[in-house]
Amino acid sequence: MLKDLILRNRSYRRFYEEVPVPVEKLKEFIDMARLSASARNAQSLKYIISNDPSINSKIFPTLAWAGYLKDWPGPAEGERPSAYIIMLNDTSISTDYYCDDGIAAQSILLCATENGFGGCIIASVETEKLARELNIPGTYSIIQVIALGKPKEKVVIEVVGKDGDIRYWRDESQVHHVPKRSLEEIVLRINE
Repeated sequence: MLKDLILRNRSYRRFYEEVPVPVEKLKEFIDMARLSASARNAQSLKYIISNDPSINSKIFPTLAWAGYLKDWPGPAEGERPSAYIIMLNDTSISTDYYCDDGIAAQSILLCATENGFGGCIIASVETEKLARELNIPGTYSIIQVIALGKPKEKVVIEVVGKDGDIRYWRDESQVHHVPKRSLEEIVLRINE
């Protein structure tokens, strides 16, 4: 069951914008992050939730989408996320969150996937602009934004070709292809 969730948990960048992600579901996703491991158990991550179209319209322009797709400016209206989770570090607790952001983001996305939603972790954020737009106090540093919604695209895992190119791409049918290195390539040694 976990393997199925991991295989379905892709970086989705186009959504059915009209399908809302209820606040209670967003809180449930964050609760799974809260219950996950935290370096030194510091638990310095905090979150801002939005499923409000007027707030979402302030978040969206601060994000950069799909760096390998140079001719794609991001999802068009009607295909934008219906919700966002902004992940912050509370610097009054700790200035270093170590790997907590990755653990929390994966927990959020696995829970979202289990509930029929999908998302994309976006670290390319105009943090100062977003902080101004949402009046986020200076004690909180923006780490990343998780875009969420009902996926409107198909994402396929491919094997990295002989050329070693790991860049994702879209075909003429707009299917999103993501090359992954083989297990044999990433396991360097087996000590039995």
